Amino acid sequence: MNAFPKSLVSIVASVGALAVFLVLASWFMVSQPIGPTISRYFYGVNNSENFDSLSLVNVTHVNSSSDGDIVEDSLKTAVSNSEEIVDQPREKPGVSNEGKVDDVSLSANETVKATQPNKEVLSSASPVQDNISKTHSGHSDCDLYHGQWIYDPTGPLYSNSCPVLTQMQNCQRNGRPDKEYENWRWKPENCDLPRFDPKKFLELMRGKTLAFVGDSVARNQMESLLCILWQVEVPKNRGNRRMHRYYFRSTSTMIVRIWSSWLVHNTPEPFDFAPAGVDKVFLDTPDNVLMEFVPQFDVIVLSSGHWFGKKSAYIMNNEILGGQLWWPNKSRPKKVNNVEAYGISVETILTSLGTHPNYTGLAIVRSYSPDHYMGGAWNTGGSCTGKVKPALASETVENGFTKIMHSKQVNGFNLAIKKKTNKSKFRLMDITEAFSYRHDGHPGPYRSPEPIKETKRGKRSRPQDCLHWCMPGPVDTWNELMLEIITREYEADTGLL
Repeated sequence: MNAFPKSLVSIVASVGALAVFLVLASWFMVSQPIGPTISRYFYGVNNSENFDSLSLVNVTHVNSSSDGDIVEDSLKTAVSNSEEIVDQPREKPGVSNEGKVDDVSLSANETVKATQPNKEVLSSASPVQDNISKTHSGHSDCDLYHGQWIYDPTGPLYSNSCPVLTQMQNCQRNGRPDKEYENWRWKPENCDLPRFDPKKFLELMRGKTLAFVGDSVARNQMESLLCILWQVEVPKNRGNRRMHRYYFRSTSTMIVRIWSSWLVHNTPEPFDFAPAGVDKVFLDTPDNVLMEFVPQFDVIVLSSGHWFGKKSAYIMNNEILGGQLWWPNKSRPKKVNNVEAYGISVETILTSLGTHPNYTGLAIVRSYSPDHYMGGAWNTGGSCTGKVKPALASETVENGFTKIMHSKQVNGFNLAIKKKTNKSKFRLMDITEAFSYRHDGHPGPYRSPEPIKETKRGKRSRPQDCLHWCMPGPVDTWNELMLEIITREYEADTGLL
């Protein structure tokens, strides 16, 4: 009879101890989530650390030779529908992107010495003002354009069944056998570039209009953006011959594209001693279609450069000062070559935006997009076949033409900033260095659905496309960079930072 109370006391004590244990264990699990704890125990890292340790391709510049001679050629570029063109200047026969060339030829009578790097590793940061070249991404001084490509098995943001995807950039549908090029993401050195969030983008752009203005590479980026947004909402097409327009009803957001080969005024009509059949590019006059609609745009993304390899005459102050692939009077010296013309055009269009009395928006200049023709130019057998992943630093060869075009573009950008009088903002989205490593991202021979592909180097009846970008593919990163720029600008304006 005396044993029963002792047993009861023991049971009560045990239950009390168990209750205390459960309370302490619950507190521990709340303060220290078990998932990362167990992961760190078994693998030594948590999920975020593991992401940064994925397969890396370091983006550091190496000591390499220059290339990309610009040689005047009487061959007129064939253009289909004004846009379907791999528009590249021809190279000197026998000189490829792999060869060593000391001089970058600008015209028949002028050369600029291409400097040979003295250091084994060069910075990929661009010579632009700090408050222009950098944006935040969680850090006020984060440089988005110096980093590395990391492999991400998550895959692309959309599939190649996107209804607005141009056939020439639909590499998988055109028979490209590999897909790994779709899985590489850009990782800045000191911060993370968020994966594109289409709902966030539409909310940021509520009631606003974003315009892509430029050449077929601008179309490449616009179609990428539309394919991403298509995952959450199908837009209404409200475009016409002058301007493509896609309207997203949920947030009253408009995405626009205006075709502008040079970003400045041009005409095929005869002018002075330049006959019909030669494009006349007025370097000091902005594109009139763009300027007509400028007050309607909140964000403008500018893309240009590759059409300066096309047969054309350059005009300033109503005087013909130079030309590309055309100059009838060899005794008359050129005052402006195609590379200099490019820099002038960038300064002209940005100055026109920066002094426009009714423009207070954000202008994003996407820097010169590198091509990857090896063994020749686009029309002399150049190829990018067989490239299935980003180049290693040891595999890159500096392209002299790309380097000079980028330099002239940045110079025009900086000159225009000094002339700005309104409240608009300019930002340089400097993709040139990072994308010099993406030789794997172009259509190459997979630019059409033809069943037989010419995948070997050498002269061929149908050129490869090593200029535009496969979709899905690396070009989607441009929109992630663009969204990061827009996010920080709008959050700064609303005091959310």
